[in-house]
Amino acid sequence: MPAVAPDALLDPKNDYVFKRLFGEAPELLVSLINDLRPDLPEIRSVEILNPGINAEELRGKYIILDVLARDGEGHAYNIEIQVRRYVAWHQRALYYLARMLAHQLEQGEDYATLRAAVGIHLLDFDLFADTPEQRAQSRWRFEMRDADQPSVILGNRLQLNLIELKKADRLGLGADPLSAWITFFEHWREEQTMAAIEHAPIQEALNRVRQLSADEEARRLAFVRERALHDEVSLLKEAREEGERLGMQKGRLAAAQDTARNLIALGVLSDGQIAQATGLRVAQVEALRSADPS
Repeated sequence: MPAVAPDALLDPKNDYVFKRLFGEAPELLVSLINDLRPDLPEIRSVEILNPGINAEELRGKYIILDVLARDGEGHAYNIEIQVRRYVAWHQRALYYLARMLAHQLEQGEDYATLRAAVGIHLLDFDLFADTPEQRAQSRWRFEMRDADQPSVILGNRLQLNLIELKKADRLGLGADPLSAWITFFEHWREEQTMAAIEHAPIQEALNRVRQLSADEEARRLAFVRERALHDEVSLLKEAREEGERLGMQKGRLAAAQDTARNLIALGVLSDGQIAQATGLRVAQVEALRSADPS
């Protein structure tokens, strides 16, 4: 297989590439899960529940290519990479986790058999940045806790882990495996930086990126996915701009109507003159006059 220049390596944050990396390599996914949750019990094996990639998913907008897995204890995992932020992100993440939890039990099964539904989301943007405390933290874990006494917890059967990659890279987290993964996702094309990482799973992931990057079909599909995401961003931008334009139009219309009402109240100008002064149509002025209770 021909060598690929570092600057031509596919981006592991492209969710097609991400799914190929970890959805086809259970052992590598085990390492990623364990390294991203270093304070929790390690898992030893996983079953990939959705290894395939549908061609339509690559072109689909508002679709996220995630990796679903189940470990040897029956706990379910949703692992995904996010490079774009949108308003309903929190709601989607919570809904997805709750659905994973609810779908575990068959009718008549004991609730005691319920296993965890764990979300691990890598975000290539800053999600929390409103306060100095938020800007100083890049790893987050959300569980069911009491608001007044956070130490009182209803277990961790529903758990969402977030890592803000760019923020974590800026803050610098040391030389542990978690930091190595952050470096991989943010600096995969920097040869010297990557060569200095001794954590074996990182080198395996990098080798897999090299293999995918040398595969013309993989490069084509990664480009298809990247183009779909760019189209999605463009559509969202256009929708936002259209909304702002309509909002400005409504604002101008409301101001013109207020001016027309004031001129009508003066009782001096004709409807045609008021329309000319405000930019409204004569019919609009007539409607405002008819609606005036006086």
